[in-house]
Amino acid sequence: MRFVAEWLGRSLLCATAVLPSAALAAEPHWEYSGEFGPAHWGSMRAEFLLCDRGHKQSPIDIVSTRQESLPPLQFDYRREPLRVVNDGHTVRVRFGVGSRLLIGGRAHRLQQFHFHTPGGDRVHGEEFPMAMHFLHKGADGGLVSLVVLFRLGAENRALGALLPKLPMRGTAERRLPDTLVDPAALVPTSHGYYVYDGSLTAPPCTEGVRWIVMKQPLELSAAQLEQLGRLFPNNARPVQPLHERIVIESP
Repeated sequence: MRFVAEWLGRSLLCATAVLPSAALAAEPHWEYSGEFGPAHWGSMRAEFLLCDRGHKQSPIDIVSTRQESLPPLQFDYRREPLRVVNDGHTVRVRFGVGSRLLIGGRAHRLQQFHFHTPGGDRVHGEEFPMAMHFLHKGADGGLVSLVVLFRLGAENRALGALLPKLPMRGTAERRLPDTLVDPAALVPTSHGYYVYDGSLTAPPCTEGVRWIVMKQPLELSAAQLEQLGRLFPNNARPVQPLHERIVIESP
């Protein structure tokens, strides 16, 4: 319970942290492979040093956990008109002020979700072909990244409605007032989760981000995964060392 008290009682991220989209705008030259890939991020700029030297980096392989009674997750998500951009690294669907994640009664506003292929975080060594990251911001400025993992399987109906609307790289931000997106349709029905202290998965790899990884994966079809692959290249950072961190698991 001490872990839970510390989580609920302290700021999740320093005020100078930025979202990945801001990092992308400032530093467009980093990539997920090659000479500007993850192995070189830390040496590209002094501001990126945490990418090499940080001890609370994401993603990770969730192997050993400790069970605790964690705060319940309440998804107060609302349908909103689609607002979407392809920044070359991923596709981001942005939200206004209507959708919130409540953790033990504390509200964190949903700012955006985006896609990673493959999924990044692993569970007992299993690599998932896709993950969605739902980024939230608390009243104290702290960031919470909620991860939904996907396995190959049946076609995902909610994704099927969204994919045809997602833009190709180089397209300006698109607003479609007649197309509503429901983030709640892309969240598992079972709300068990893992939680750990992590970071942004792109430069500057800022630490202090609370990572919530949903235990129940969803499914998408091979055709849907191929559609995402046409929008952006593989964009998963390799798993990072755990160091002294403990991953907490809800019962």
